[in-house]
Amino acid sequence: MKIAFLTDPLPGFKTYKDSTFAMMVEAASRGHEIYAFQQKDMALNAGVVSANAIRVTLTGDEHDWFRADLPHETELTEFDAIIERKDPPFDMEYIYGTYLLELAEMAGAKVFNSPAAIRNHNEKMAIAQFPQFTAPTLVTSSEARLRAFFLAHHDIILKPLDGMGGTGVFRVKSDGLNLGAIIEMLTDNGKRTIMAQRFIPEIVKGDKRILVIGGKAVPFALARIPQEGEVRGNLAAGGTGVAQPLTAHDLLIAETLGPILAQRGLLLVGLDVIGDCLTEVNVTSPTCFQEIKQQTGFDVAAMFVDALEQAVARV
Repeated sequence: MKIAFLTDPLPGFKTYKDSTFAMMVEAASRGHEIYAFQQKDMALNAGVVSANAIRVTLTGDEHDWFRADLPHETELTEFDAIIERKDPPFDMEYIYGTYLLELAEMAGAKVFNSPAAIRNHNEKMAIAQFPQFTAPTLVTSSEARLRAFFLAHHDIILKPLDGMGGTGVFRVKSDGLNLGAIIEMLTDNGKRTIMAQRFIPEIVKGDKRILVIGGKAVPFALARIPQEGEVRGNLAAGGTGVAQPLTAHDLLIAETLGPILAQRGLLLVGLDVIGDCLTEVNVTSPTCFQEIKQQTGFDVAAMFVDALEQAVARV
């Protein structure tokens, strides 16, 4: 197959931990051709969506890890599969990119994850579709509602709806210290909608990333354990990743959500679970492939490419 990755600039990859790199290595090992392009490389002209894409050859060198042919304007329908792996921020430019990908889909391109499904599943808000697995949660821009939520739960987390890597996440304990200032900053004085959740003390044991591929759970989660003095387990915020088998409740969450999300066009999803509570549904560029393989031997990239090959064959 000719597989194109819509991703961030390749020279910026940290290949020792990058999940997109792991996907490329596995796909190339099976004889698939690898291409890459960035969102800025796409264009719609005369009703056709194309991208200035490069053919990527993996070198096996840890530092100088790829060689690329000169960019070539290619209609997206010429690829057998397009893998959307651009990292957030999920801003209007990201949304415009999904519009272009969706137009390419309408012409016959096969895009994973589905661009419409990515748009329809805000990574914070999507948990509201599965309230049986969530902690008490409030979504609002109202300071009065946020203050009432704090008074009801006494220890809460406040976070933006468009953040990633733990950015903009605050804990307010029972003393209420800085609650007003945090609300003002995150909501931009009532202009921006945010999320509040009851604090889940099991965060000390890690914020578990559960990968679901083709509707089926990877049998190991990566528990991202906060560093001392932190409430954020995100690896980008200094958390330590510890792979562990799924608990029975983890598996229940994954087996409940997996088929639903796969049917909606989400081939790869990262479910974030603290304790027994679902906190996020990651659909843009879920990661942790390499950490799980390094610690358990389970080849997540192989499971992903298996699912990709099956999905392309079905479409």
